[in-house]
Amino acid sequence: MPNLARAALAAAPVSPFVQLLACLGLSLGSSAALAEGFIDDSHGTLTLRNYYMDRDYKDDGAKTAAREWAQAAIVNMESGFTPGTVGFGLDARGLLGIKLDSSPDRSGTELLPVSSSDKRAADEYSRLAITGKLRVGQTTVKTGDVSIFLPFAFASPSRLLPQTFRGTTLSSKDIDGLTLNTGYIDRINRRDSTDYQPMSIAAPNRRFNGAATTSHMAYVGGDYQVGKGLSVRAYHAEVADLYRQDTLALLHDLPLGDGVLTTDLRSFFSGEDGAAKAGKVDNINVSALVGYRLGGHRLSLGYMHASGDTATPYVSGTELMGLSEMTMSSDFLNAKERTWQAIHDYDFAAVGMPGLRTRLRYVRGDHIELAALGAEDRKEREFQMELGYVIQSGPLKNVGLLARKSIYRNDFPGTAAFRDENQTRFLVTYNVPIW
Repeated sequence: MPNLARAALAAAPVSPFVQLLACLGLSLGSSAALAEGFIDDSHGTLTLRNYYMDRDYKDDGAKTAAREWAQAAIVNMESGFTPGTVGFGLDARGLLGIKLDSSPDRSGTELLPVSSSDKRAADEYSRLAITGKLRVGQTTVKTGDVSIFLPFAFASPSRLLPQTFRGTTLSSKDIDGLTLNTGYIDRINRRDSTDYQPMSIAAPNRRFNGAATTSHMAYVGGDYQVGKGLSVRAYHAEVADLYRQDTLALLHDLPLGDGVLTTDLRSFFSGEDGAAKAGKVDNINVSALVGYRLGGHRLSLGYMHASGDTATPYVSGTELMGLSEMTMSSDFLNAKERTWQAIHDYDFAAVGMPGLRTRLRYVRGDHIELAALGAEDRKEREFQMELGYVIQSGPLKNVGLLARKSIYRNDFPGTAAFRDENQTRFLVTYNVPIW
């Protein structure tokens, strides 16, 4: 990341700025002129999420299952911006998770916080997240509690409450066709936590020193629309004293016959940074996913190849947007891993049933090296099924139903993080405007 950008973002005092904007927001009620954009363009939503998750382990481990059920309520309030060359705004998010079913012998799904002493899940957990923001033209700066959905660190949406960060981000669309993103992040709020914690490197199977933490992550990059159907994505990220990572991707849509041929090429180049507290990092991860969309069908075939001496690094608690994104039981990012996958998606809107969709996915990885476990040339595979429906009319309109099932098997040593399992998830979601 350029020193100037890093210094500017690092110098932004997160908490005082948020407090300033909060005071500004409180004072707007007495100023009709300022309130014109701040209040008139504001909106709020309530999201209700009911989540059941079941990991039924099929190996010889002492723990036979991780099984929990929980309810979430998330209130999102977003202001508009005050008028003028520089517009100010303030967002707030209230998050509440409530335990419906759990026990110490089957806790640990990451739906709920768990006590390290007795393994009991909390009855409830909650937090209030505040974000200050300003806008100049098509450039927006946010500070405080922020979410980033970028290739190298995608805020995980796969549990009860969303995972967020503390820091300052800038997003600009002032140049036609280019979306520029840069940011400075110093803490992470995990999806099953109520407080900000130092960031660390994901270390399943003891790939890295997962206890090592970083003072901050800084990044810069963007997406550029080269032409119709063709875009390029490039980012540089530094997770201080742990690792650095460069991302390059190309996405292309090409009309072909009665359908569309899609090509998704992604690459991640990673090495250690600074003091290298997480240990050696040496990895190149490249992948290609080619699909064809026709009517409601989309068939995709992909291959991912990892080279170098280590696994592909990413920030613990987030997801890396590689070929294996959104797998349920493993990340398929081990050292030397070669991964194949096939996906069939179907949108039933093509046959007059909008809101209904299905997915079948098979992922297989081999040539895996687990150096810390003394294993090499290992294999893993996952078969995944999804069925989702959003109710289109009636009193339950916009209620979303999602069922996900995975069958995962590997030949890893018994001490490995990823275990043979049949995993089931059921989600019921409802979004309702509150103003």
